Amino acid sequence: MAHRTVKSGHDQLVERLNRAPQGAPPSALLNRVLRLLMDDREAARLALIPIKPFTARQAAKAWKVDETTARKQLDDLAGRALLVDIERHDTTHYVLPPPMAGFFEFAFMRVRTDVDQALLTELLHQYIIEEEDFVKALFGGGVDVVEPTQLGRTFVQEPVLTSDQAAHVLDYERASAVIRDADSIGVGMCYCRHKQEHRGQACDAPMDICMTFGTSAKSLTRHGHARAIDAAEGLDLLDQAYDHGLVQFGENVRQRVSFICHCCGCCCEALLAQKRFAHLHPVHTSNWLPAVNDHTCNGCGLCEKACPVDAITMDDATARIDTDLCLGCGVCVRACNRQALSLEARAARVITPVNTAHRYVLMATQRGTLQDLIFDNRVLWSHRALAALLGSVLRLPGVQRTLATRQLGSRYLEKLVGGLPDENGRRPAS
Repeated sequence: MAHRTVKSGHDQLVERLNRAPQGAPPSALLNRVLRLLMDDREAARLALIPIKPFTARQAAKAWKVDETTARKQLDDLAGRALLVDIERHDTTHYVLPPPMAGFFEFAFMRVRTDVDQALLTELLHQYIIEEEDFVKALFGGGVDVVEPTQLGRTFVQEPVLTSDQAAHVLDYERASAVIRDADSIGVGMCYCRHKQEHRGQACDAPMDICMTFGTSAKSLTRHGHARAIDAAEGLDLLDQAYDHGLVQFGENVRQRVSFICHCCGCCCEALLAQKRFAHLHPVHTSNWLPAVNDHTCNGCGLCEKACPVDAITMDDATARIDTDLCLGCGVCVRACNRQALSLEARAARVITPVNTAHRYVLMATQRGTLQDLIFDNRVLWSHRALAALLGSVLRLPGVQRTLATRQLGSRYLEKLVGGLPDENGRRPAS
C-alpha cells in the first residue's frame, strides 16, 4: 500500500511563497534558510495565510485557534520581521512580505543575536548567488516576456541633471521627492553589505543608509529593525550616497514607494544580477542614458571605474557605453572631471507601475500566478480587495489583458475585457 508523504511546515511555506508573484524556487538551501528564521509549526501557519493583508480574526479562522492566540503569534512574527503589521482604521492588518525585497533583507537590517547571521549569510549566498535558480525565477518574468515587470527600478542622480533636464523629471522619478513625501521613514543596515561583512568582503560604502517608507517603515521601526528618521536626515543620507557613487534602487512603483536602497556594484545583489543576467533586464532603468563627448573625453577611465554595472569600457582612449546594460543612474557623469559625459533622454520612456497592487498584478500576469493572486482561498478576500485587483487587471495593456483572462478562465472577465479599447483606442467589433 502506498504511503502518503507528510510535507513539513517549511515545504508547505515554500509552496505558499511560490503562489505569489515574487516566489522562491524549492531548494534544500531554502529550507535551511527558513529553519533558521522560524520553526516548522510557525512555517506551517504562515503557509495558510493569504497573499493579501489579513487580520488576526482571519488568521485565527485559518489556524483554528482563538483570536487572542492568533494575535499573540502574529505579533511575535512581526517582532521578528517575518510579517509586516499595518495599523489601519483601528485594526491591525498583517502581510507576509516576499523573500526579496522582504524578509531576507529584514533579517540583516540590524545586528541580531536571535539569528545566526553568519550562517544565514552563507546559506543565502549559496541560494541566491551560486544556485542562480532564485535570481532567474525572480527576474525572468515568465515565458515570452521580453522585458518583464521587476520589483525595483533605478533613480537618476539628481545633481547631474541640468536645469532643463530637471524640469522634465517627474516627482516619482526623484529619490528626493520620495523622501520628502513619505509619511514615515526608517533607516537600517544595508542588507547586501551587511551580508558581505560576514563574509569579510564588504566595501567601505556607508552601512546604515538603506531606507523604508510608509507602512513598512512603521512596522520595522516599531519593532526595532530600523531607526525612525525625518525627511531632513533622509536627504542628508541621500547626499552621502551620491558622494559615495551609490545607485538609488527603489520599489518599481509611482505611488507610495516602500523602499530605496543605496547600492554599490560590488555587494548589491540587484546590481550583481544586472551584470550577470542583463538579458533578463533585472532592474528597470531610469529614463536617461549617458552620452560621450569624444572631443572632450581623454580616456582617463574614471567613469569606467565608477560604473556599478560595468556598462562602460575604454575604446581607443574614449569611453563607450553599453546601452543594453546601462541603468541610467548618472554615477558616471558625476565621476567625470572633464564634463565629457552628459545625460540624454532615452528614445522610449520607461513605464513604471502605478502602485504595489498594480505591480503585483503585472508580475503575476507575466509569471503565470494571477489566478493565485486573485483566488487565494486560504482566507477569503473582501469584495473591495477583489474589485481593486480586478480594476488593475482591466488597466493592463491589451496583450497582457488577454493573457490574464486566459489564466483566470473567466467568461465574465473575457466579456468585460473584450469590450475595452486596445492601446490605439480601437474597440473590438460587435
